[in-house]
Amino acid sequence: MSQSKPLESTFAPHTPTILALVAPTASGKTELAIELATALDAEIFSIDSLSIYKHINIASAKPSQKALSQIPHHAINVLEPSEHCSAEVFCTLFAQALQACQKEFLLIVGGSGFYLSCLYEGLSAMPRLSQEEQVGIEERIRNLASPYAFLADIDPQSAQSIAPSDTYRVQKLLSIYFATQLAPSVYFATHARSPLIPKPPIYTIHTPKPELHARIEARTKAMLDSGLLDEARFLLENYGRSIQPFKAIGLKECLDYFDGELESSELEPLIATHTRQLAKRQATYIRAKFPSAQVESSEKLYDRIMREI
Repeated sequence: MSQSKPLESTFAPHTPTILALVAPTASGKTELAIELATALDAEIFSIDSLSIYKHINIASAKPSQKALSQIPHHAINVLEPSEHCSAEVFCTLFAQALQACQKEFLLIVGGSGFYLSCLYEGLSAMPRLSQEEQVGIEERIRNLASPYAFLADIDPQSAQSIAPSDTYRVQKLLSIYFATQLAPSVYFATHARSPLIPKPPIYTIHTPKPELHARIEARTKAMLDSGLLDEARFLLENYGRSIQPFKAIGLKECLDYFDGELESSELEPLIATHTRQLAKRQATYIRAKFPSAQVESSEKLYDRIMREI
């Protein structure tokens, strides 16, 4: 079995200066990014796992059509809802964005600190499988009584790093095991990563909890008023219920509503609650992963970045 070719980490002389703005959902990072991109004449690379999809505009709180037309954006409206979003996808798109960027600055913007870290820490080359090999491995995984329990048995270190409910990553790790006969943690330790860029300056927004919660509640109401249920129904009717976006907050609650598991009066407060929980997880990850990040309120952060630039 051959290894997939690592992404190139060297680029043309016009490689832009890269800044990263990573912050929890509903913190105002999209608005700040638009302000910065306008002032700096920059392009934006989105690290958002819903904005990357076509037809998902409300649930993703995607930038407006006006903003998308005025400022070059990358990794937005790229995938069909039936396609899978992953770190590999973002790394591939980022390599393309670096080559295509014509501006002096490229802003990496989003709530997923994991995708940001993948860009400068790199990803290990994955085993390259034939279609027949891939089908055979998928069949072996399906036949396991408990794929997560099997992973925990062969590689406790990898199992502890993910939730049992994260079926995509469980399958990914077991695919590595069946393809190489190596525990995934051993495989990753012995296969060098290929960073795309050096670690960029990282900025994050501090939003007081009451303000953030108020923003989340207002955004949730606005999403429902703007047609979130219609958007979810379109996805269900055209792509089915098993697509990855239906695991995202906002859309998964709509699916429960369609299934009769939620009353209409429960929809808005439940989405808001789940969004608050997501924002807390994102903030915790950002603090732990990027301890040297510059942290300010949105207004002060704009001034700071412009001053430092």
